[in-house]
Amino acid sequence: MGKAAKEHLHRVLISHLNTIHETFQVLDDTPASSLEKVDWQEVITMGEQVSKQATVAGMLWTGEAPDLKALEENMGVYFNMLQGFLLLSHGSKMGAGPTLCSCIHASAKQVVDTSFSFFKEAVSSCGSRNKDRKLSLPQLAGTVWEACASLKKTPTTNYTAIGRAITQVAVSIKDVLRELKDLKPGSTDPTNETPDESATETSTHDENDDDGSSEGDLGNDLSPEEMKIAESAISVVSDTLVVIKELIRFITGLLRQSNPNNSKESVDSLEVLLKLCQEIGVQIDELGACLYPPQEVPALKVGGEKISDRIREVQAEVRRLEGSCESFFQACEGLESSLRKLQTELGFSETTLIVTEMQNLAVSSV
Repeated sequence: MGKAAKEHLHRVLISHLNTIHETFQVLDDTPASSLEKVDWQEVITMGEQVSKQATVAGMLWTGEAPDLKALEENMGVYFNMLQGFLLLSHGSKMGAGPTLCSCIHASAKQVVDTSFSFFKEAVSSCGSRNKDRKLSLPQLAGTVWEACASLKKTPTTNYTAIGRAITQVAVSIKDVLRELKDLKPGSTDPTNETPDESATETSTHDENDDDGSSEGDLGNDLSPEEMKIAESAISVVSDTLVVIKELIRFITGLLRQSNPNNSKESVDSLEVLLKLCQEIGVQIDELGACLYPPQEVPALKVGGEKISDRIREVQAEVRRLEGSCESFFQACEGLESSLRKLQTELGFSETTLIVTEMQNLAVSSV
């Protein structure tokens, strides 16, 4: 293929890419109320057509001496399908809240991105004698197929989308809990080496260690007082995870007993619940970070108070939704109990710290 022909294909591709880019921007807009909602199954079906066309394109563009007109027509057919796919995706957003819209947007973007990557490489490698470049085209066509196949995993209701997002918060909290369970108290054996020996050995170790610390020992030297706080905080994290799981179970129950896309009020409440859960997840992360020595007692107190506030807001929002939620409120009571215990431990710690500082002040003034 000559240089002029390749430049022509490049110009045609740029035109198609610009058109798709403009169409994709439509996904950022809310569908007009006059539009009829598109069932997600229609999007999946169109995605399957795009996938098949990608397979055809892969065979055509890797063939020996492909015809210029055939290549140009292939691009036209493909990008027309892709544009139709995006318009159907836009129509499926009717009645979708922010979270479901985000899921639809991400799924559509994956199909567009993989399509762009395939055709950019196809045009670049057209006429090339580099066999490796042509061998990459079937792989890129495969990524389009995977993106289209993933459309079947996209949530189709607001309840499902929000439930999955809250599940991600639960996974994050579970990870924090797993890490915190590795916290251990420092040795209190009086036969251990003297402080001077310990300091000398540590100094020698630091000089020979590039980063001056050992990640494996992090969190293994908590004092008895710090360990009590850590144990109380672990109970808080564990009970928070139970609350989030009960909330997911509650939302699943709502999905089974109603048509979730018909109630804007319910969707708004669910979006609020998701935001609150995400804020709780952030506080749990910060709570966990503050438990490593030296523990940040003031930050732990503030974090515990914020979690307590958010849990109360979550309970208020759940009460606005109709459904069986007794086990959820029981889980919240358990969490509140753990939070009170943590605040008590933190109060003791602050009192001990003040007494120690006053004693040191008295000694230094003598």
